[in-house]
Amino acid sequence: MYNNSKVAVIIAAAGQGRRLGAPVPKQYIKIGGEYVIAKTIRAFEDMNEVDYIFVVTNEDYMDLCRSIVRDNGFTKVDAIVPGGKERQDSVYNALQEINSRKPGVSLVLIHDGARPFIGSQVILNVIKEADEGGAAVACVAMTNSVRKIGEGGQSSESVDRADYYSVQTPQGFRKSMLIEAYDKAYDDSYMGTDDASIVERAGYDVTIVDGDYGNIKITTKEDLPMENRVGTGFDVHQLVEGRKLILGGVDIPHDRGLLGHSDADVLIHALMDALLGAAALGDIGKHFPDTDDAYRGISSIILLEHVGKLLEENFYKIGNVDVTVIAQKPKISPYLEEMRDNISAALNLEKSRINIKGTTTEKLGFAGREEGIAAEAVASIYR
Repeated sequence: MYNNSKVAVIIAAAGQGRRLGAPVPKQYIKIGGEYVIAKTIRAFEDMNEVDYIFVVTNEDYMDLCRSIVRDNGFTKVDAIVPGGKERQDSVYNALQEINSRKPGVSLVLIHDGARPFIGSQVILNVIKEADEGGAAVACVAMTNSVRKIGEGGQSSESVDRADYYSVQTPQGFRKSMLIEAYDKAYDDSYMGTDDASIVERAGYDVTIVDGDYGNIKITTKEDLPMENRVGTGFDVHQLVEGRKLILGGVDIPHDRGLLGHSDADVLIHALMDALLGAAALGDIGKHFPDTDDAYRGISSIILLEHVGKLLEENFYKIGNVDVTVIAQKPKISPYLEEMRDNISAALNLEKSRINIKGTTTEKLGFAGREEGIAAEAVASIYR
């Protein structure tokens, strides 16, 4: 509560985020293992000055949004509201919910669901000014030179960047003012570029408050923070008669092969676990359980392709992989290049980023007694 004003926050998260090129809207991708929308909600959940949170989301993601709110224990989320055709419609839907469910709210903040790095000071700046002046918007000064395009786009002229600011969210308003402005916009069939433009058009002054250059809106892949990760994998399979020996996708002549539900390619299994572990996506048992007949006898190279796609869907790229095969026999050196070719094709990864080596245990242990073969892998990924 700020100066006895009840504060509700609308988190606008109903967009499709097509420019990001993700299989899901950008607010439902993960950064550091956490959904973007969860990071955004938490920024307001943790503030004493915020009383209620209303999340607007695409109808197809209502259930996922509810589960995220539940799993994170967010107590201030009062309602999850279905979005409209345009952002303006989505915000208006939430505004109607606030007016109906929480009539005592006097201040409303609107924040983009894809701005997860909002800091508490910016939120406080907006609340304070909206409480005092009625309307406030977080902005930052332009840092690049600015040019204005002439008619027809054939020419341009330089303008003074000191006269312009880059607009961010949150934007805060007295609830009565915001409702009046929205009603007028709909009466006039007007679609604003943001909430401040709608309020300004209704005749109210909007005050600029200090934003934060770190308060970016995730729009393209380049907006995602650089993240480097490392994962390890280890696997072992027993050598038995009547099975082919498949390592790195190569059928290697040997008197015995590895026992397993799939082709038991211990090298690829260790590699997949390293990649999945680096991305915090579980392990091969989670994605390809040995209780599922769909994976019985399947080539592990096919499974590796699936792991590669999982990484892509989560915006990870592979830095390099290094795999060690632990076996007394057979020698794998004649097959290393073919193995690297197979992995390169499956992951769409340059061969120069793939290393495979073999070692023995000097006849010690199960590998030394030729009872089985083990492999360990290290993988680096980045986003």
